[in-house]
This record gives sequence, structure tokens and C-alpha cells, in this order.
Amino acid sequence: MRTKTFRPYDQDSLLLMPPSLHDWVDPDGLAAFLSDLVDELDLAPFLAAHDEPRGRPPYHPRLMLKVLLYGYASGITSSRKLEERLGADVGFMFLAGQARPDHKTIAEFRRRHLAAFEGLFLTALRLCQAAGLAKLGRVAIDGTKLKANASKHKAMSYGRMAEREAALAAEVKAILDEAEAVDAEEDARYGDARGDELPEELRRRETRLARIREAKAALEREARERSGDPEAVPEAKAQRNFTDPDSRIMHSKPDGWIYGYNPQIAVDDGHQVIVATTVSADTTDTAALPGVVDQIETNTGRRPRKVLADAGYASDDNLAHLDARGIDAYVATRRDRHSAKAPTAPRGRIPTRLSRRERMARKLTTKRGRAEYRRRKAIVEPVFGQTKEARGFRRFRLRGRVKVTAEWHLVCAVHNLGKLFRSGQAGRVVGATRAAGLVMQPAGA
Repeated sequence: MRTKTFRPYDQDSLLLMPPSLHDWVDPDGLAAFLSDLVDELDLAPFLAAHDEPRGRPPYHPRLMLKVLLYGYASGITSSRKLEERLGADVGFMFLAGQARPDHKTIAEFRRRHLAAFEGLFLTALRLCQAAGLAKLGRVAIDGTKLKANASKHKAMSYGRMAEREAALAAEVKAILDEAEAVDAEEDARYGDARGDELPEELRRRETRLARIREAKAALEREARERSGDPEAVPEAKAQRNFTDPDSRIMHSKPDGWIYGYNPQIAVDDGHQVIVATTVSADTTDTAALPGVVDQIETNTGRRPRKVLADAGYASDDNLAHLDARGIDAYVATRRDRHSAKAPTAPRGRIPTRLSRRERMARKLTTKRGRAEYRRRKAIVEPVFGQTKEARGFRRFRLRGRVKVTAEWHLVCAVHNLGKLFRSGQAGRVVGATRAAGLVMQPAGA
């Protein structure tokens, strides 16, 4: 029988020439693209955050940003998993130059540079504009519910807070009364200690009592601000989460009831580029529309010609806002079931007595109105699908609305850079980045 010949295989073979890290990755792949792009950016906002006069030199922000961008683009947001990939994945090893920052360093870099992530989003958007990927002829707006970095089991209702506050206060008083009554036993209880340290059980109860009182006061403050009544009291069922107090309980279709946030995005029709974004803790979308619409012009220098939005944004104030800016709006005024029959298009002149909502409802029954609004799903909903399913971003890593908003800007920047990479215009745009002056700006610049 003839012996089969196989390719040479020897795990002990030595390399005669030192390998180049660039040989490890596809020169036309995502890792190489992100590396070239970050090399062209002015990272002044990142560099300015490092003001330590002494101590061990930190990893360069250029290295850390490349790793973070590639991680979020690959669906890896955990700092521990990123640390693992730096020792096992050639893409990460290439971007880090074989450096191995640990998970604490990665997490600290993400927390330290929150303000710079908004600038990164704006830079990614401007690069997409330069490549012709955001023309603002038609823009769709939508929101989604994403989990906060908060546990359902570390939350409490206002009614329960009142009960636990009274119970804990009584327990703290009882412990203090007992401590005063048993001075003679303190030597045995504390050994050689000074004798004035707080007992462990008292520290635990006092800490819980302080957190409950803080959360209770916050709910009371929100109730007063929301109603305008200085005497307003929260509903007994109003809840506050202790791990992320800024998050709110809200309903997410795949996950049911969650503690989370409601990110909002405006997406351009041409290539699904995100042109504006914000994050709220509101359970409804209505209040977000004016700010998102105005942000589109701030970010891009142009107003969209048409704006599409679902019934969650329908209000007279929102329609008036769009009218005042000369935007051709298509906003659903009710939620239709998939099986519902399309309403008959009206005939004749529009009655002058109709409200803005009624005029919009009439507009969406026309052939043109239905065709325009039908584009909404195809523009904005795939972006959330790509974010949640393709890149696996379903839960924020950071806590608090300010930090969550910064992380969401990072997520949106990664999305837009992915669109740029897949557009075929990446090489041309990256090469022109420095000449065009497309540098990162700090938040608020």
C-alpha cells in the first residue's frame, strides 16, 4: 500500500528570522484597519487624562484604545475576557504589540477616559460623513432597553424602604443601648483593641440604614420634581436599585422586566450610520425626540430632510418641534398590529380643525406616507440587532447614567467604524484623516 504524504509538522522547529507582528493579521482585516485608524487620530483628550507625575509608566492610550475598540467590535466587553484574549488571540496580540495589560488596567482605562468616548463617537461619525456614508436625506429614530450593571435582588420599593428604615433604626438603637449597658464586658469582646471600635453587626446595619435613607430621599426628590408639588410623596411601589441607583425598572421584550437604561439613536438611511444618540432612564421614548433631532444638526452640521419614528414618539409637542425645523416627519400616532388592515387613504382637502396628531395620522394613510414610514424598520431596527446579536452587547459594564452614556458612545463609535470598514472607503478615509483635521474632541467641545 502506498504511504500517504502529509505536510511537514514540527512543534519544536525554530524560527530563523524574527517574525513581524504585521504578518499575524490580514492587512485588509478589521484589526489592521483599527490599528491604522487609531495611529492617525490625535489622542490629546486621552493623553490629557494621564497626569501622574510619578509611579510606574502606564500603557500608552493608543495601545489600550485599539484593544478596547477591537474588543467591542468582536463582542468582547469584559475586562477579564479581554485580558485572556491578549494572550491567546493574534488580533489582540498584534494590536497590543504583545503587551499584556491585566483586567484591572483595562477596566481602569475605560473608567478614566469616559469624557473622551463622546469625542470618539463624533470622530467616527465625521469619518463616515467624509466617506459619503451619511447624507441625511432620511433618518429614523428609535430606542431600546438595555440591562444596567445592577442586580434585581439589590433593589427595594419605597414602601419597603420605610419598613426597613424603621426596623434597622430600632436594631441600631438596641445594639447601642446594649453596648452602653455592658461596658464591663468590652475587654472580653474586643480583646486588646482600644475598645471604641464599632461592632461588626452595628457597622453592617448602619451602612444598610444609610443606603436606604439615601435611596428613599432620592425617590422623594424625584417625586417632587416630577409633580412640581413640594409635598409630593412617591408611590409605595416606586423602586430604587442600590447597585446602580440611576437605572430604572423597565420592560424589555426578550428579557422581561429588567433594571436598565433606554438608549436612543438616530440612524441615516444610506448605510445605517448612527448620527445622534443619547441615553435616558425613562421607560418611554417620547421626551427623547427633540434632543436627538437637534443633536443630529449639532453633530453633522445639517438637518435631516425626513425623520421617521414610531408611535412612542407621538405627541403634539414633538410634532411641533419637527414642524418648526422644517423637517418632513413621519411619526406613527398609534401602534398597529401586524395583522391590522391598512386604513383607507382620505380624499379631499385636509380640514383645518385637525390637531397635529390627527394631521399626522391622515398623512400616514396616504400612499406616500405609508411608503416612507415603512422604511423605518429597515433603517433603525437592524442597528440594534447588530449591536445586541452580532456584537453581543446586551448589558452595560459601567454604572451610573454618566458612565453608561460614555460607554454607549463607545458602542456607537464601534458601530460606525464597522460601517466605514465594510464600505470599501476605509483606506481612502484613514489616509486622509490627518489632512482633513478629523481629530478627537473632548466632550462639550
